[in-house]
Amino acid sequence: MSGRLFAEGLQKTFNKRQVVRGVSFQVAQGEVVGLLGPNGAGKTTSFNMVVGLVRPDAGRVRMEGADLTSLPMHRRTVHGLGYLPQESSIFRKLTVRQNFLSVLELQKGLDRAARERRAEQLLEEFDLRHVAEAPGEVLSGGERRRTEIARSLIPEPRFILFDEPFAGVDPINVGDIQAQIALLKSRGLGVLITDHNVQETLGICDRAYIIAQGQILEEGTPEQLVASPRARAVYLGERFRLQSG
Repeated sequence: MSGRLFAEGLQKTFNKRQVVRGVSFQVAQGEVVGLLGPNGAGKTTSFNMVVGLVRPDAGRVRMEGADLTSLPMHRRTVHGLGYLPQESSIFRKLTVRQNFLSVLELQKGLDRAARERRAEQLLEEFDLRHVAEAPGEVLSGGERRRTEIARSLIPEPRFILFDEPFAGVDPINVGDIQAQIALLKSRGLGVLITDHNVQETLGICDRAYIIAQGQILEEGTPEQLVASPRARAVYLGERFRLQSG
C-alpha cells in the first residue's frame, strides 16, 4: 500500500478573517494532485500549512502515521516531505554540479566518490550535462527548474510540494517541466502542485481540488472538474477546455 500525505480539517484566520475553513485533501505516492482556486480563495494558505510555512489554527497534517502539524519545515524534510518554492532556490553563483554537491555533502554516509557519482546521475537523468559547469545565474527558466527538481531529490523525499512550478518558465519549456513531474510520479513520489496556470497544471494532474471561499468546492480528475458546473462557474469559466497532448 502506498503512503499518503493528509491535510485534515485545516483552519486559519488572519486579522479576524477566516481564510481556510476545514480544508481536507490527500496525496498518495505515485500520483500528481493539483490544489487550485481563485485569488484569495485560501489555496496558498492551505498549501503553506502543509509545507510548514504557516501554522494551522485547527486541523492536522500527517504522513504515514506521523503527525507533522507542529513540525517546522526542516523537520518535515526528515519525514520525507520536499518543497520547491515559487521563487528561484538555485545557488546562483555555483555551477549546476556544485548545486548538487553542496546538498549531497549534507547527506550522511556518502563519501566523496559516492557524492560525485550521484551528481553525475542527476545530470544525466535530468538532461543537464550540457550545463553542468554553468553557474545557476545563466540558466534558462527550464534549466533552472530542472536543476531545482533534481536537487530536491537528493534527500530522497516521498512527497514533493510544488509552489507555482510553471512560473517564469517559457511556454516552450512547459512540456519539459511536465515531463519532469511525470518522472517523479514514475519514481513513486507523490506530488502536490499549486499554480495559477490552470491548463498546465491540469495537464499533468491525476486529480485536483478546487478551493473557493476557504473550502473545497470540487475534487476529481481533470475531466470531472471540467464537466462540473460549479467548477466552471466559480473558477474555470464556461469556455475552458482541456488541451490534448
